[in-house]
Amino acid sequence: MMVCKIISACVVGMMMMTSCYYDVEEVLYPPTTCTTDNMSFTSDIHPILSYNCFVCHSEAVNNGNVTLEGYNNVMIYVNSGQLMGAIKHQSGFTAMPQNSSPLSDCDILKIEQWIAQGTRNN
Repeated sequence: MMVCKIISACVVGMMMMTSCYYDVEEVLYPPTTCTTDNMSFTSDIHPILSYNCFVCHSEAVNNGNVTLEGYNNVMIYVNSGQLMGAIKHQSGFTAMPQNSSPLSDCDILKIEQWIAQGTRNN
């Protein structure tokens, strides 16, 4: 009899705890929008390059004689088309980042829109 009371109490307790639970869609599944308005090198593009590219293409490392640290250095590869060709893995370009996952679709879109919007520095 005592065992039945304990089991009943546990079942009731579990039902009470789960009955208060509710899903908030925005918390469980945050929006996956990619904001690309008013892109700037300093606030939007530099962090992407810093996180994904500087391990090989900083001024200190300079692999392949490619430096992506600093606005003027990046503009060399923007103006030649090499930056977009490499990060979009286009034919005729060395896919970057090399030996790693490609940049996210959002990061590529941000760089693409930054270029389309005139490559604002700050």
